[in-house]
Amino acid sequence: MISFFKKTAKEESDYLRSVPLVADMHSHVLPGIDDGAKNLEQSLDLIKELYDMGYRKLTATPHIMGDFYKNTPATIHEKLIKVQLAVNQRKWNIEIKAAAEYYLDEWFMEKLRREEPLLTFGDGYVLFETSYINQPVQLQEAIFLLKSQNYKPVLAHPERYIYLHDNFNKLKEIYEMGVFLQINISSLSGYYSIPAQMVAEKLIDNRMVHFAGTDCHSMKHIQSLQATQTKKYYARLLTLELLNNTL
Repeated sequence: MISFFKKTAKEESDYLRSVPLVADMHSHVLPGIDDGAKNLEQSLDLIKELYDMGYRKLTATPHIMGDFYKNTPATIHEKLIKVQLAVNQRKWNIEIKAAAEYYLDEWFMEKLRREEPLLTFGDGYVLFETSYINQPVQLQEAIFLLKSQNYKPVLAHPERYIYLHDNFNKLKEIYEMGVFLQINISSLSGYYSIPAQMVAEKLIDNRMVHFAGTDCHSMKHIQSLQATQTKKYYARLLTLELLNNTL
């Protein structure tokens, strides 16, 4: 590790190209279903950009939120089929799948308590997010219910939650509860905030990152992802045993 961090900028750039991420498990590229791509044309533009960056499998994860995006497996599947057909017509060598990004609200808790089937990616992974400001009182119950139903909970972008910025011990506690942690790649260039960048870097330093997601919604995220690939901590991220490419 010591010798790695003494690499020149060119050597680090060469290293990045030699260890690409080829699978993403967090994006909003399905059209007209949440705050991501607005239509099929935008979906295809985003997918083509991610394809050109080296991705060969994308798992779209539309928001499911009780107050705003009451998506269902049926509505998500309908959009997925449209995108898959369009991608196949263009003969792009990229696989498109879909799961969801569940918001930890009472609507989600009711799904868990009723043991309603959830949308997953990979080997039973469920992506969920929380309020950015306040730690949800149901967090531990949600994790318990997910694990008791044989799901593998994945906390989306933990570095972005303000209630965790000054409480790294709480992050460790969540990690030690068996929750998989997924950071947003663009956090490493300060795209969301400097505190979010610092938490993401600390997670990498502590080797507490399981997945790296694009969380791609729009072209501005594509530009940020491209810029982040030149950053030192992106190179460090790729030295971890990330689970992306196992998908």
